[in-house]
Amino acid sequence: MAVQEKAGADDRRAGLKDTAVRTLRAAGTAMAELASGLGTAFLALLLLLWLAVTAVASAVGVGLLMAPAFLRALHALADRERHRLGRWGAEVIAPEPPPTRLRAALVDPTTRRELRWLVRHATLGFLLGLLGVLLPISAVRDTAFPLYWKFAPTNTTATSVGVGTAHSWPDALAVALLGLGWILIVLGLGPGMARLQARPGRELLAAGPETDLSLRIAELTATRAAALDAHATELRRIERSLHDGTQNRIVSVTVLLGAARRMVARDPAGADELLERAQSAAEQALAELRTVARSILPPVLADRGLAGALSGLAANSAVPCRIDVDVPERCAASVEATAYFVVAEALTNIAKHSGARQATITARSRGGRLLLQVEDDGRGGADADGGSGLTGIRRRIAALDGTLDLASPPGGPTTLKVDLPCGA
Repeated sequence: MAVQEKAGADDRRAGLKDTAVRTLRAAGTAMAELASGLGTAFLALLLLLWLAVTAVASAVGVGLLMAPAFLRALHALADRERHRLGRWGAEVIAPEPPPTRLRAALVDPTTRRELRWLVRHATLGFLLGLLGVLLPISAVRDTAFPLYWKFAPTNTTATSVGVGTAHSWPDALAVALLGLGWILIVLGLGPGMARLQARPGRELLAAGPETDLSLRIAELTATRAAALDAHATELRRIERSLHDGTQNRIVSVTVLLGAARRMVARDPAGADELLERAQSAAEQALAELRTVARSILPPVLADRGLAGALSGLAANSAVPCRIDVDVPERCAASVEATAYFVVAEALTNIAKHSGARQATITARSRGGRLLLQVEDDGRGGADADGGSGLTGIRRRIAALDGTLDLASPPGGPTTLKVDLPCGA
């Protein structure tokens, strides 16, 4: 018992250490991304002022001459932002080069999206970038304040927010507590702030539906390759399950039956024992075959539909799970199978890695789309690109031209959102 308790304590310490390392790494990456976004946000702010000057000057005709230069600067800055986002995450595929003539730009959808991005990035993006630079500085300054407050000039502002003075050790320690608050904000909100700053660029600067079909063909080629890889991986998994599990059971049954046949004349009791072992091995092989068959295509989908299949997953989940399904019409079989496996993999990850006490599954069918959401109250920190089962989920979804959105800040909660076309 003592050995088990010690092993459990070691596992908890290792889990806490791993969570702390992931949290620090995520916060550091987020602050660096926010700081890099401050550069393009500052340029966007200058461009926004340029746009205002151009609009005012257009009243006397001068602004019309300034418009082409402004458009070239806008497109160049948008390209720079695409490259920046590509360094910190998934590549943002650029549309065809937009026009720089004023008349053509007024009706060009790419230019309109870039202008919308300019306004959002010059305002919210600039503010978030400033916070990404100032929060770590404030955290270090205030946390270390007790180390140097004695040497500071009298009546010097004690805090990084510009209020308060320190005349005693309690005052200095209060400033240090403020610094710890900054640290908690950086750790807890940093990744979300980085995603919020990057969202306008990823939504508005990516190639739109009116883009040349060659980009769409390239995207479909990539998703097809991912689907083929996922299919090959699934076949290898099934082959290993049959070879390492079921086949060995059947071989064991054959050996035991042969031994029992040879012993039946001289040792009926021993032969009966071998027959019992053979029967047990055959039952185990049958159970494993059923498991493999269900993993290929769960029969519950055909019998009870997606709602019944998800209810079964929730009932068998190792973590208590609530379910809310509103899918009045059947989707394509491939979509229902993908939705089933996505939820099954998500629940498995929750049970293995999250430390959650409860999970929630939500499914909705709206406007020809199937919307899934799996949420847990665990420790968070899940990484969609970390090589875990989430990679397989992403490949399955991409094969059906769906989308996946994962929000998992350190400390939780983790929310996995999936959008699939019902008729894929």
